[in-house]
Amino acid sequence: MQLVNECYHKVKRDYLIFLKKEKISVKSKKKSIKNLKSFFIPISFWIEEKYKKKGGTLLLGLSGAQGSGKTTISKILKIIIKKLFKRKIQIISIDNFYKTLQERKEMSSKIHNLLRTRGVPGTHDINLLKKALFNLNKKNFKIFRSPRFDKSIDDRVKKKYWDIIKNKPEIIILEGWCVGAKPQSQNKIKKTVNNLEKNEDKNFIWRKYANEKLKKEYKSLFSIIDNFIFIKIPNYRMVFKWRFIQEKKLRKKSHSNKKIMNSKEIKRFIMFYQRIALQMIKDLSKSASVVMYLKKNHEINKILIR
Repeated sequence: MQLVNECYHKVKRDYLIFLKKEKISVKSKKKSIKNLKSFFIPISFWIEEKYKKKGGTLLLGLSGAQGSGKTTISKILKIIIKKLFKRKIQIISIDNFYKTLQERKEMSSKIHNLLRTRGVPGTHDINLLKKALFNLNKKNFKIFRSPRFDKSIDDRVKKKYWDIIKNKPEIIILEGWCVGAKPQSQNKIKKTVNNLEKNEDKNFIWRKYANEKLKKEYKSLFSIIDNFIFIKIPNYRMVFKWRFIQEKKLRKKSHSNKKIMNSKEIKRFIMFYQRIALQMIKDLSKSASVVMYLKKNHEINKILIR
């Protein structure tokens, strides 16, 4: 406990500044302190231990349903790890590796119209992501640009606007809603989970395509991840509520309201993710090295470190 308190005082200022800057509402300062002491600092120590044990670049996968707080949690862990252990840490979001709008339009005309919508396995450029991870892990590391995807325009931005990574990281966090997802059996694929599947994927083509991608390209990608951190939501109904909040933030940041979803569009959009998200709750709750359990009010209830 003394060690945790010492670490808390070292990172407290940076942590609270981050919460304020990102406009992350916590019920009270006491609650934010509890989150730091009880959850984020212990996980950071666990990460440092894993890094030392590996003796090389540590690749972590961090996943959870939409709106669960993946990006925020990744950034908080980065702040703590940099401050306490002086590690070089890089966050890579799988969302930045969505295929371009044009590529998805072509997929929708050739394979299934639902593939125009970003999200499910098959709509990411896995080769581009693997190349980025390879570049980050090279011994003779060189500065390179990593893709950026703008959700407000539903497309990848021009290369001149990509993120510049200048230093070889010691720890990489690959965060994304489907990171660590596993394929389902054919019997499960044929059972619909929502109206989108029932009405717009009657022949299972879209579902089978995404499932096949999980069996091959995504399995190959996830196999190189050293450890997984999973954010477990209380139920899938919360995804709509949290996604709605995200879209409001996007609207404020964007210069145009174009491509920002309203309530009806969000309800449809989250159906694209439902099948795999529900399966991940079952699978990663059991297999992930760290599980963070969320309450309905979006607060962390407890963590499990295996």
